[in-house]
Amino acid sequence: MKTMTCKQLGGPCNKEFQANTFEEMIAQSKAHGMEMFQKGDDAHVKVMNEMKASIATKTPQDMAQWFDMIKQRFNDTRND
Repeated sequence: MKTMTCKQLGGPCNKEFQANTFEEMIAQSKAHGMEMFQKGDDAHVKVMNEMKASIATKTPQDMAQWFDMIKQRFNDTRND
């Protein structure tokens, strides 16, 4: 089981997620982001808008590199 924070995954807060796989971690992060968006959390909405604007200027290769970087963070995180 690995633990990462919202911030380590590109978000603005220190909420912790625990998962055995990268896919589980991303699913938890996405659910958290959607919850914070629905609550109108300013910090999360700001980061989401910044990501959305950034994605519009990225190539598929850029996005794959970013995704690989986040996955490497997960892989480098020690097991609890």
